[in-house]
Amino acid sequence: MTNRPDFLTGGEPARLIPITADSAREQKSVSVLLAGLRSVLELRQALLKSLNVRVGTTATLEAWTEVVFQNEDKKVAKQKDRPDGLLILRTGRREWRALIEAKVNNDTIGEEQVSRYLQQAKAHGLDAVITITNQFAALPTHHPVKLPKNATKSVELFHWSWAFIRTQCQLLLKNDSVEDIDQVFILSEILRYLESDRSGISHFDQMNAEWKDVVNKVKSNAPLAKTSDEVQNTIAAWHQEQRDLCLIMSRLTGSDVSLKLKNEHRLDPAKRVKDDAEAFCKTPILTCALSIINAAADLEVTADLQRRMIYCSMRLTAPKDKQSTKARVNWLLRQLKKTDPAGFFIRATRPGKAETTYQALKDLRDSPELLESDTSKTAATTLEVVYELDLAGKFSGRKVFVEELEKAVPHFYQEAGQLLKAWTPPPPKITKTESVANSQDEDLVLDE
Repeated sequence: MTNRPDFLTGGEPARLIPITADSAREQKSVSVLLAGLRSVLELRQALLKSLNVRVGTTATLEAWTEVVFQNEDKKVAKQKDRPDGLLILRTGRREWRALIEAKVNNDTIGEEQVSRYLQQAKAHGLDAVITITNQFAALPTHHPVKLPKNATKSVELFHWSWAFIRTQCQLLLKNDSVEDIDQVFILSEILRYLESDRSGISHFDQMNAEWKDVVNKVKSNAPLAKTSDEVQNTIAAWHQEQRDLCLIMSRLTGSDVSLKLKNEHRLDPAKRVKDDAEAFCKTPILTCALSIINAAADLEVTADLQRRMIYCSMRLTAPKDKQSTKARVNWLLRQLKKTDPAGFFIRATRPGKAETTYQALKDLRDSPELLESDTSKTAATTLEVVYELDLAGKFSGRKVFVEELEKAVPHFYQEAGQLLKAWTPPPPKITKTESVANSQDEDLVLDE
């Protein structure tokens, strides 16, 4: 058995089958996860890669639970909020160490608690603090708890949602990414536990408490303040839902689906919230774009609070080797032969201020010329496939909105998105006359 690190006075090796009270779900979940990281190479590689920590095949990982640091007040050590775990990754002579704090069910971690763990990590020379809760984050570097920038100056702060961890397990198994058959069994058992209702792990299932009031305010054209709690909480909830959509689509497609973010928003989550709140108050819509590996385009999602509509769409560049809008539309329609047309539309966009045309897919199948413009002879340069969902009064329901959105996005992708192929220009060709001329030139050279 590995010796406990010198800077700890208490701590147990993480157990895959922990012997704890039935009520200690948090303790049990952490132990199962950390033991799983120790046992399954591909799992620790996948999760630590999300923190930009590389795990080689020769690296070793230690995992401890219920840790108590040296020189720690005994009263503090007895508190329920002492750190749940510790990871130590050894690569040759190098060590990377991270403190783990986790919550299950609806429990969250507060600013004071996170600050204390960061101070503990700094005092004992640790590299990072990782929090794990049912709260979502766009990236592991986007922490749900807002802290001053200097708080993470010497210790990095990361966040995993339980749903993110569960999705990583599912992807590894679905894609046969784990080589060792015994590790496949261990990972399957970990996933079985994480998917159980008894684990205390849940997914994002409803918008913020102010959602209904915000929707009604938008409907009645009442002003919204970008710094108000109702707007800030709405944006925060939407950011969580974006992440949940990525995880749902990752599980369904068996590939990594990520959120497309501006670089400045990727680096600064506080700026992302600020900018999104400001944009929302000017135009009351919520938007995001999902990047799906090898898909023809990003999957764009829009929730329009004024119209109480959900839109899913993908935009393709129209084929340049076809001259008319009708011919370009027919190119797209051939890709959508198997699509159920209910709720589907196609938008044709032209350069500059030329007219944009919009028609139902079911009508275009019989008459593709409907997307021609009456005011412009310019052929459409962009074709966008759009799925519309009118929620009407149901839009303001906190739970219903999320449920309908999480049905609409996979439906759009299954019916249309996965069928789409981007246009690529054909390769240049050698004409027969040129080929004959070249061969004649070669014959002349040989005769000479």
